Amino acid sequence: MIDMKTIAEQDRSSVLHPFTQLKEFATGKIGDPTVVTGGRGIRIEDAAGHSYIDAFAGLYCVNIGYGRTEVADAIARQAHKLAYYHTYAAHTTEELAKLADRLVRMAPGRPAKVFFGLSGSDANETQAKLVWYYNNLRGKPKKKKIISRDRGYHGCSVVSGSMTGMSFYHDHMDLPFPGILHTGAPHHYWGAEQGESEEAFSRRRAAELEQLILREGPETVGAFIGEPVLGTGGITPPPATYWREIQAVLRRYDVLLIADEVICGFGRTGADFGSTLYEIEPDLVTIAKGLTSGYVPLSAAIVGEKVYAVMEEAADTVGAFSHGYTYSGHPIAAAAANAVLDIVEREQLSDRARIVGAHFQNRLRERFAQLENVGEVRGVGLLGAIEFVADRHTKRRFDPQLKIGSRISKAARDRGLIARAMPHGDILGFAPPLVVSETEIDEIVELAYGATRQVLDELSREAAIG
Repeated sequence: MIDMKTIAEQDRSSVLHPFTQLKEFATGKIGDPTVVTGGRGIRIEDAAGHSYIDAFAGLYCVNIGYGRTEVADAIARQAHKLAYYHTYAAHTTEELAKLADRLVRMAPGRPAKVFFGLSGSDANETQAKLVWYYNNLRGKPKKKKIISRDRGYHGCSVVSGSMTGMSFYHDHMDLPFPGILHTGAPHHYWGAEQGESEEAFSRRRAAELEQLILREGPETVGAFIGEPVLGTGGITPPPATYWREIQAVLRRYDVLLIADEVICGFGRTGADFGSTLYEIEPDLVTIAKGLTSGYVPLSAAIVGEKVYAVMEEAADTVGAFSHGYTYSGHPIAAAAANAVLDIVEREQLSDRARIVGAHFQNRLRERFAQLENVGEVRGVGLLGAIEFVADRHTKRRFDPQLKIGSRISKAARDRGLIARAMPHGDILGFAPPLVVSETEIDEIVELAYGATRQVLDELSREAAIG
């Protein structure tokens, strides 16, 4: 029996929690931590005996669902055989070689090599170093700036946090780092001019990118990084023709394209990769999350042929590739990833996300699109979001002090549903495990609808009283 009081006291006195209001947690104002004790399928349980549908798959990552013992068995077998060895100086393990070969064969673009890390943040740090290294090696030492998008998410370490286009990741942290630039978000609902089509909006965003490159000087711009579908920035699929227009600009000015597939990769959008769905041809690809379904930490920077050829050619001059971590290519993580990808392939989870995802998108629209305070229902595959506004006709936002998105998220949790309040608006986001069934989708949507009606009704009563 878990002594929840002791665990809560230990946690409160010793753990520095990410994205938590520190004083409110330290003083108990926001209550005790939720002690998660188990999970199976799309549900988790806590120490108080509550069960929740996890409609956000942890943090977009538990794609194969909780409690898959075949992954635990693969981890145990590798731990008994060889728990650790490094990958420096051409050392490898069986599971790692198998995994790298598998990723090179399945990744989008023209992949050549795989460099392993532990998180999407560190993988994007690696991508930045690769951009700088590549341009140094080919005699273009000024071509170092990296362009991201407003509301893009690429991590929260120093360079990856700078790439992230959300100010609260930068505030009081001395970010963004010099040499990281931002261009407009690919969100038609908020960014389009009156009467502007998605195609026209995409052309304008591409023109703005081109103007930024020309203003900075093409000789100084090394790469552009983007998620195929904006994740934490609001779960926003790209408008029509967006990626075609953007790629044309990048090719024109010899700018590398980094596809951040941390959220979209391994089936989330209904395709193996978001790049496949949107016909993106990246030079570098970042993966994490779904690679191990969150069972153990693992990420990778996949290096395309164009970049790797320059690196290999220069090796006789510059010597060894001087980048790596103690845990790069950890054998236990590699074994977990292979077990997860076996499940993804055997259970055809990309196809499942496409089929069940279509039901999900339809159900969200059927239930929410007609509500007076819903501005947009959007998504693709098993990614979805509902954006709430005070006036859907004028797109007037709610007063941020009302915290409508957070209130709906809390009301959903009280009903046993975990759905995420997203930043930069009053947005309720969903990213359920790819093993979710259509029946479970119906349950998720109904619980979310009940939570939404509750908060909107409360809002009406508050307005009447006010």
